[in-house]
Amino acid sequence: MPPPVDNASRGPPPTWQHGGVTSATHSSLFPQVPESADAVLDGLDPEQREVATALHGPVCVLAGAGTGKTRAITHRIAYGVRAGILQPSSVLAVTFTNRAAGEMRGRLRQLGAGGVQARTFHSAALRQLQYFWPKAVGGELPRLVERKVQLVAEAGARCRLRLDRGELRDVTSEIEWAKVTQTVPADYPAAVAKSLRDAPRDPAEISQIYGTYEELKRDRGMIDFEDVLLLTVGVLQDRHDIAEQIRAQYQHFVVDEYQDVSPLQQRLLELWLGDRDNLCVVGDASQTIYSFTGATPDHLLNFRTRHPHATVVKLVRDYRSTPQVVHLANGLLAQARGRAAEHRLELVSQREPGPEPLYTEYGDEPAEAEGVARRIRDLIASGVSAGEIAVLYRINAQSEIYEQALADAGVPYQLRGAERFFERPEVREAGVALRGAARAGGNDSLLDDAVDLPSQVRAVLGTKGWTDAPPAGSGAVRDRWESLAALVRLAEDFARAKAKATLSDLVAELDERAAAQHAPTVEGVTLASLHAAKGLEWDAVFLVGLTEGMMPITYAKTDEQVEEERRLLYVGVTRARAHLALSWSLSRSPGGRPSRRPSRFLNGLRPGSAAVGARSAPAASAGGVERGAARRRTRRGPVLCRVCGKTLTEAGEMKLMRCEDCPSDMDEGLYERLRDWRAGQASLLGQPPYCVFTDKTLMAIAEAVPSSGGELAVISGVGARKLDRFGADVLAICAGQEVGGSEDGPS
Repeated sequence: MPPPVDNASRGPPPTWQHGGVTSATHSSLFPQVPESADAVLDGLDPEQREVATALHGPVCVLAGAGTGKTRAITHRIAYGVRAGILQPSSVLAVTFTNRAAGEMRGRLRQLGAGGVQARTFHSAALRQLQYFWPKAVGGELPRLVERKVQLVAEAGARCRLRLDRGELRDVTSEIEWAKVTQTVPADYPAAVAKSLRDAPRDPAEISQIYGTYEELKRDRGMIDFEDVLLLTVGVLQDRHDIAEQIRAQYQHFVVDEYQDVSPLQQRLLELWLGDRDNLCVVGDASQTIYSFTGATPDHLLNFRTRHPHATVVKLVRDYRSTPQVVHLANGLLAQARGRAAEHRLELVSQREPGPEPLYTEYGDEPAEAEGVARRIRDLIASGVSAGEIAVLYRINAQSEIYEQALADAGVPYQLRGAERFFERPEVREAGVALRGAARAGGNDSLLDDAVDLPSQVRAVLGTKGWTDAPPAGSGAVRDRWESLAALVRLAEDFARAKAKATLSDLVAELDERAAAQHAPTVEGVTLASLHAAKGLEWDAVFLVGLTEGMMPITYAKTDEQVEEERRLLYVGVTRARAHLALSWSLSRSPGGRPSRRPSRFLNGLRPGSAAVGARSAPAASAGGVERGAARRRTRRGPVLCRVCGKTLTEAGEMKLMRCEDCPSDMDEGLYERLRDWRAGQASLLGQPPYCVFTDKTLMAIAEAVPSSGGELAVISGVGARKLDRFGADVLAICAGQEVGGSEDGPS
């Protein structure tokens, strides 16, 4: 084995001294593989270099948001491999999501260390369990439960306990928590009481359902994902020969997001390690936001107690966010309490100054959503890519009103958590087509007029539905086009990075990316919960719905639960590179009582508010606070169902002005005439149909059949601008008159 490269005498590389540190998280899609081990270290700052060259013994990296932790640990692994100190097959890097593991594999491949295993805890354990099960137990490994919720529902029915959809999801989460904290069914009630956990049902009932769920699995010869970890731990504890075989395979371990490990995952890690200490952990206690799944920062905070001789490196240089965003993030944590807060990292921005965070108060939720949509449209007009903008909220149920507002504004969006890119049918079909064209080479007439790689890809994908211009409207057709367009953009980037690349080279690149789940970007504003946004970043972030009861969430009762909510908001703030907007609304629906208050976490941070411990002062319009004016509304007071009279609260119901369950008296013929007219208008404007009116708005019009501008104006989704532009046509259609515009343009 070649001797370790001595870097102690080299000092920081010239590239770093002259401000050439590569962005912590922004990098080229197709960087050149470093020529040598020393070249792997180029561009790292001094602390990142310390991480990269600390290859022996326990290492603890305390890394703040945006400080390049993934960069530091991937360069550490790559440097060790390229210097001959680490054998690729002897390294196991583990993290918590397939996306993060895929990103790590992609970065290692780009650094010339492609043979390293980078997996989630579950993936690594499952591979080991599948391999050793015949030897340890005999026979084939039981099959995995595909849909845990269905089995939990059946267990509930057997216990004669009825669970609605929300309770079913919550009870399933409770069972998962119990298993990762190694709590058996009989001990669940006591464990809940001890942890001050807020159970969704009577703990005794959940214990009963949990026990029945386990019986059903055993009877059917099935295991779930938590069993994968439990069984792997059991095999390694009972079979020392198997444990030694795994330890002989893996000599070095790296654990990302170490603040999120559960007791069960920590036990598995200890069994993998044995009595060795070649372990590098990376984490930030201030980003612990998954305690409801059993995660705890204690293992990170106690690392130096368990390993007194550990090398500890703190990364605080923030390359992601502007000083303004970092200042707000630091201020948010400065008010935190508890053990994690005692170990918080004070970030130092390395970027040029940017705009101040924008705080906006709205009258109601629809006004907030419309205000956010307008700002996003303005950002896009100013040159910010839609794919570099995100709207983040506390719970998924908040997304609908923002989907509607963005659709009304003609802004494309995508919901975070959708199907994996490389598993989409159109992407699979495109891969087959590209592979066939690459195999045919010059014999494929489809490529006769294609002069370079991007034009070859466009020609092939043109047979699968890709066009130069996106299709009108939203839905499946638009989603398919966006997927194919992402592949076209990837081919263009690939050709720029590798001038002599062929179609076969691109197919190989796609295969490697599919294996690593390293997906290209799909254009569109991201809508995501704060939890789903962890590990991601955007140029512009809108944090919405920041009111008491939502942030912190109502069921956050204990001090620790409230502090986790603060950390969740901190994660949201630190997703922003430059533009950050925080907003809240005083009531849920138009005309509602303005009884809501801004989140306590903003006290002392938003201009005009009192610091923690002082009485809150009303927010002033000066000092950078902008009050978002609600749009002019003819309607006042709560929105009532026009069928049963019930107060409406859901955005979709408010759009229709009736409960979803109430009978519809929609004029189907009128609805179809409105759709035909809308299609003509959209074609003339060169915009998707939903930019004229959404389907829900057309349904509401066809149900109300307005006869005047005032009656049309009160329908949600119309608004003053659309009333001025389209009102005359819509009223004429409602009156049974023929109008131009379907084919020949507006009248």
